[in-house]
Formats: sequence, structure tokens, C-alpha cells
Amino acid sequence: MQQRSRLALATATAAVLTGGLLTFTATTATAADSTTVAQADFNGDGIGDVAFSAAGAYVSGLKNAGQVVVLYGTPTGVGAAKRSVLSQDSAGVPGGSEKGDAFGSETAYGDFNHDGYDDLAVGTPHEKVSGDTDGGTVAVLWGSANGLTGKGVTVPDPAASSHDLWGKYLAAGDFDGDGRDDLAVANSSSTVYVYKGGITASGAAGTARSTVKPPVQSGGDTGPLNLTAGDVNGDGRTDLVVDGFETDSEYGWNANYFLPGTASGPSTAAAEKLRPGVITAIGDVNGDGYGDIVSGAYWDHRTADGTTIPNSTDGGRAHLTYGSATGPAGTATLTQDTGNVPGGSEKGDFFAAELDLGDINGDGYQDLVVGAPGEDLGGVEDTGALTVLYGSASGIDTTSGAQFFAQSTAGVPGGDEEYDSLGTDVKLDDVNGDGRADLIAGSWENAGNGSVLLLPSDGTRIVTTGSRTISPSAAGVATTGTPNFGANFAD
Repeated sequence: MQQRSRLALATATAAVLTGGLLTFTATTATAADSTTVAQADFNGDGIGDVAFSAAGAYVSGLKNAGQVVVLYGTPTGVGAAKRSVLSQDSAGVPGGSEKGDAFGSETAYGDFNHDGYDDLAVGTPHEKVSGDTDGGTVAVLWGSANGLTGKGVTVPDPAASSHDLWGKYLAAGDFDGDGRDDLAVANSSSTVYVYKGGITASGAAGTARSTVKPPVQSGGDTGPLNLTAGDVNGDGRTDLVVDGFETDSEYGWNANYFLPGTASGPSTAAAEKLRPGVITAIGDVNGDGYGDIVSGAYWDHRTADGTTIPNSTDGGRAHLTYGSATGPAGTATLTQDTGNVPGGSEKGDFFAAELDLGDINGDGYQDLVVGAPGEDLGGVEDTGALTVLYGSASGIDTTSGAQFFAQSTAGVPGGDEEYDSLGTDVKLDDVNGDGRADLIAGSWENAGNGSVLLLPSDGTRIVTTGSRTISPSAAGVATTGTPNFGANFAD
């Protein structure tokens, strides 16, 4: 399955449900756990690492077999020199590469075996399993002092006959508060499986496996649109946000739900409905100790019958729901027409098709990066752009300090080209060890080859000094076909 960005399955299905209103293709993933938005560290050196998919990559001549790439953080940031590239043909990785598997379509990180190194859960939802097309698989690849070694274990589907697309979305966090990372796994049904106490060497739950069924429809047997982990109510247990389908008089087809973490894991008993969106991040934007929920709703804002909601925008929006001791609290909405947010809302911008949170300046407030992969600039269609908005005691600051980056921005490598779709995915992580989050962004560069852009923090702002792009070929990924290098970062 070729993927242009992280919202492919969600967008394609939504387009069917809304009569083809959506045209930008992508797939989703999760956001990092906790109010501090922890970063992956696969080699235990204290510097953040970045893992992402090249799910359309050819492997041994097999189209769309897929690969996973890890760029390891260094004092100068991430680059192609220090990396791992893994496929199902790599030694120790469960399974074998096959045409159309799209290995690594979805990934999530956590220390699942409690050895002090982050591990990577890898979803391959289009894997053919025992004759079941698109049955799907999940593997956990172990971290070590040398990074991801390729050694791993399969997490078997416990109900293969009742659904497909095992591993279509993943989320990691301590949902039961026992101090160990858990793994949530979605599929084509509305049931989410939660592996508590980590993953053992046999691929089983470390302590127990449970299921939750959020109050969202499965959307024509496609399951949830996204899973996101984070501590919203500040009780030390990770909560789960499920983006999904539901016929809704206000938002049409999309409804999201907050499931609080409990001693037994995510609970549907106290589920709360949230503002819509198909990509979500959780982090503390106002420094009050509670995780705030930001969800991107990048489509034309219409009801189920196709009627445009008054005063809505076509360019996309990010819905912000503040956290509190009792869970989700007040809300706000951000668009390119809000305050002094750069640009203006235009149909097809896909503002907030991707977003992430991290502390760029070390002030204790999580900052927000928003991708607009459909942004047109200077007459160049879908060249894409990035917007950075800073957190404050009153929430996301839309009055001052905002930054806007495109490939035509002075100091940014490359140039604006049609369908580059910069912002196909975005991430804020400290990849040079200075305690400040740097900006990493994926694109659809060169007709789907893809690339990864690094824009570092100078301690106070995102800057272009020290910026660089990492191409597939530089990282050892073949550019045959459309590898979609950097289309989906692990969270």
C-alpha cells in the first residue's frame, strides 16, 4: 500500500463516508506519552533518536515490502551516518519481506522488556497471515547499547478470525500505573487490545492482556483512526485518546474519545467525547502539570449531509482540549486565521494534517508544530509548510512568536516544488542532547521518495542554522517506486 503521509487509511475511508470531500491521502499514528512528551532512546545514550517508516520501500525486488529507519541522536543532531535500516529480511526480525506488506506502516516506542533501552513496536497491517490477506502482524524489536539490533518477537493476534489489519495503530504508555510500559494495538474492529506490563520474550503480555471497546463505530470495518497516549488528568497513569468514526450532527463522521487510565488499564466506563480530529498529540502546553489534547481536523468542516458549518474554514484546524485533575476541560480552536498565526486558511491547505508537541525553548511549556502538507506557495501546488506556535501559561500563544517554514525559507535546504508536501509528518524531539526539542519533518519529496528535514533549536527558537535533509539514498533506502521515506514517525 503506497502512503503519501500518515493519514492514508483514515482519509480514504473518510472520503467515502463524506462523498469524496477529502482528497489528501495519508495515514495516522500516535503521540508521545506524558506531559513532558518523552523521546525515544533506543541505545540508552540519553540523546533522542528518531524512528520512522519507509513503508513503500522495495526489499529484495519486492514492491512495497517496507522498511523501518532509525536515525540516532548525536551532539550535532540526526543524520544519515548513524542509523539502522531494518526490514523483515533483516537478521532476527520476525517474518520475511513480501510484496505489499508495508512493514513499519505504524510504529510506537517504549521499554517493553524493562532493560533500560527503548524498544520499537512495528505494525505491518497488510501482512498476509496464514492465507488471510491483510491479516496483519505486530513485532517488537529490542533496543540495546548498539540501538535496535533487529532482534525481536512477534506479538500474535489473539482473535485473527474476527478482524484484519492487526497493528494498524499502536500506542505505548503506562496505562495501569505499575511503572511498566504497556502496548495498545488496534485493528479493523472497534476493539483495542492492551498488553500490560510490557512484552515478554515470547510476545505475550508481561502481566495481562485486556481489551477495551471505545464508543466509536468501526467505520465500515476499518477500526479506529488513531490511538494516542498521554497523562491528561495528572494521576500518573497514561490515558488513551481514540480517534474514530461516529455519525455526529455537528462533525459528520468523526468523533474522538478520552479513556482514562486506571489500575486495570484504559477504561470505557468514564469515556468522554472530545473535539474531532484524526491526528492527535498530548502534552502540557500551559505548564499546569496536566496533559493537553491537540487534535488535527484538516478537512472541510461539514455535517454528514454535506452542509458546511457556518463560520468554518476549509484550510484545516487544530482543536485544543485542556487537561485537568478531572480529565478534559476547556477547549480552543486554532486555524491559520486565528490571531497572528502565519498564513491564511485556504481550501486544501490541510493545516493540522500532522502535529506534535515538545519544549523547544526549555520554559516548561510544550510548543506545537503543525504541518500543512497541502499549502500552496508562490503558485506552487501542495509544496507544504510548517508552523511553530509556542506554549505559555495561558496556552498556545497565537498573538506573538509564531514561526513559519517552507523549503523556500532562507536557510532551509531545497526549494518549493509541486507535491513535495512538506509536513507530511512532524516531530519535536531533542536529538542533540541539549534539553531542547528540535523539529523534524517528513515530506513527499521527489514524487514519493520522501525526505526528512532537521531544523534544530538554538535553545530559544527553531532555527535554520545546522539544518539538513536526509534522503532515502543517503540512508541506504532504495528509491525504486515510492518508498515514502519519513512518512510516519514513531511516537
